[in-house]
Amino acid sequence: MADPTAKPNMKAPSPLPAVKGMNDILPAQVLRKDKLPDSASWQWFETVVRDVLARYGYQYVLTPVVEPTALFVRGLGEVTDIVEKEMYSWRDEMNGDELTLRPEATAGIVRAMIEHNALYNGPLRLWTIGPMFRHERPQKGRYRQFFQLNVEALGFAGPDVDAEQILMVRRLLKALGLQEQRHVRLDINTLGQPDERAAHRSALVGYLEAHAASLDDDARRRLHSNPLRILDTKNPAMQSLVEGAPKLIDHLGAASREHFDAVRAALEAAGLEYRINPRLVRGMDYYNLTVYEWVTDHLGSQGTVCGGGRYDGLFEQLGGKPAPAIGFGLGIERLLMLIQELGLRTPEASPMAYAVVPEAAAMPRAMLLLEALREQGVTVQMHAAGREGLGSMKSQFKRADASGARFALVFGADELAQGMVAVKPLRAEGGAQVLRPLATPGDWAHELRTA
Repeated sequence: MADPTAKPNMKAPSPLPAVKGMNDILPAQVLRKDKLPDSASWQWFETVVRDVLARYGYQYVLTPVVEPTALFVRGLGEVTDIVEKEMYSWRDEMNGDELTLRPEATAGIVRAMIEHNALYNGPLRLWTIGPMFRHERPQKGRYRQFFQLNVEALGFAGPDVDAEQILMVRRLLKALGLQEQRHVRLDINTLGQPDERAAHRSALVGYLEAHAASLDDDARRRLHSNPLRILDTKNPAMQSLVEGAPKLIDHLGAASREHFDAVRAALEAAGLEYRINPRLVRGMDYYNLTVYEWVTDHLGSQGTVCGGGRYDGLFEQLGGKPAPAIGFGLGIERLLMLIQELGLRTPEASPMAYAVVPEAAAMPRAMLLLEALREQGVTVQMHAAGREGLGSMKSQFKRADASGARFALVFGADELAQGMVAVKPLRAEGGAQVLRPLATPGDWAHELRTA
């Protein structure tokens, strides 16, 4: 008979990894196999974004990561790669709703503006940061869950806002340490209006049909459903064919040309170099008039770091009142990887000071001072006790040095007896150790903040 008190022979569960193509963003000191930017870089990026966008009057919004599938089918186009191949979609078992993890943010923002009648009091400038989801083959700079900055100017029809938004991206990239032409460059194009695209589409289809033998399988599939996307092919064997294709710019009417010329004039007045790229069509069906991309040669095939354009018909397409709009999306992982690839410095998430506490009896007074310093804007990390206690002074200083802090605050018995704390520099340029009074941290906190 089996012993009822015996413990079952259970194997320890194996660890579960993250879903392929969906990554953890971790502190720099965590050892990891991938080369993704650390969490301090992300925080720095968001701080820069908030500062730059605030200067242009943009306000922060959040929308759900799950939206009705029909929103993207109707907004992006049924025959786009995103809708056909890349969306994470399912039927809700509770009520039968068709739902999708958002593959991009613009359609959801427009849906929210329509639902809440948000443009009733006039145009809006909005921005958001969050995860997007696309089921594609993961590779460097291209993930199944990726984070994106999205910026939208809603209710503005003129070319001045197109130019301002492009110049705003330049300012943002510069604030992140990237230089025009050397690190990134601007491609622009115009897609005209729907009737102009229809005329161009007819000419393009006729041209491609005449060269049907040179088309690859993907181009043949798109020939009558979305021929513009053929112009964006990455197949080297089709490049000469695409170069000779009819150009949309040759089918533009006077108003579309005037809009594009005004955008170009504003960019030139601001000293921004650009290249007109007639093959730039973007991946969503909702674009019209101005489209643009900021690209780099430093990330291999994943060269686009920011892309956007005007989408004046999307509000009406999604059931709202007609409203002009322009916006862009910027891939955060890809941009931070570019900064990392170029060896540009990003701020580290190091404390200004680290508290070294030799004896547990000193901990209450140490914690009181640390709280007072934090009140003064000092970032300070306390050495916490482990199972074996606080550990030796040597081990604490080792931890202090590894934290990246510029100073150690030493709460030794002799210092405390004098009502003092020792401020010891941990970096070569930090100067000599000094004593500072526990009672008046406001008098010397600036020494830690500004060192």
